[in-house]
Amino acid sequence: MPSPVRIIPRLDIKGPNLVKGVNLEGLRVLGKPDRFARHYYESGADELLYMDVVASLYGRNSLLDAVERTAREIFIPLTVGGGLRSLDDIRQALRAGADKIALNTAAVRNPGLINEAAREFGSSTIVLSIEAKRQPGGSYQAFIDHGREPAGLDALAWAVQAAERGAGEILITSIDREGVGLGFDLTLTRQVADAVPIPVIASGGGGQLDHIRAVILEGHANAVCLASMLHYGHARRSSGDEDYSQEGNTEYLRAGAGVQKRIASISIPEMKGWLVEQGIACRLEEPASA
Repeated sequence: MPSPVRIIPRLDIKGPNLVKGVNLEGLRVLGKPDRFARHYYESGADELLYMDVVASLYGRNSLLDAVERTAREIFIPLTVGGGLRSLDDIRQALRAGADKIALNTAAVRNPGLINEAAREFGSSTIVLSIEAKRQPGGSYQAFIDHGREPAGLDALAWAVQAAERGAGEILITSIDREGVGLGFDLTLTRQVADAVPIPVIASGGGGQLDHIRAVILEGHANAVCLASMLHYGHARRSSGDEDYSQEGNTEYLRAGAGVQKRIASISIPEMKGWLVEQGIACRLEEPASA
């Protein structure tokens, strides 16, 4: 029997706020990550991903306080990424309550860090995050610094190398599709999933239920990382709780502007129930109580 597909909310963090962009750019504040994380946990998420989206740019990770708060209240696996540059950084994140860590920029600059981290903390703790853009010839190039800079690496070859070095999972994000809501890059996901012997998490592009089914069945993903489909609806429903008018996002959310118009707002239980109806195994335990 196939392993259940994991549904993983992705929370991109900038300073104290949850943010969301398109193609990893144009970040807008949606609220406080703790509130979103708690909601997703209570709704039946399988794991959570916290990503500090400016950490590599500024040479630091500011998530540890948020990780500690989250880990005290949420009892599903928590992956933390952004700005982790050394074994000591990884150790601090794990001590704060992370179950796994995601490496991108630091691993590109020092691939041996994957080997060292896998030996020190175990392969199951190490996720390699690859942010990839499709190139004119059809190949995919890896990017670093939250999609800002080309890494000079073929994304598929880099995934294979990372698995050989001891990474336990690959998080593959299509920069072209991220936040657009037009579907995952099935070719990118399938190429990576078919080339490595470790689980692959698909990220970037989910906007409808059919997109999730496609990336699992056609993209061969083991897990799906979602942001827009989950965040926008929850942010609008709870927008009266706190005032974010100074952040400039209030009208954007209220109007349902831009790509929001084509992105479905679906709860995790609804999502999992639909996938099971399609013959895709999911964990359907009762959501955590508040």
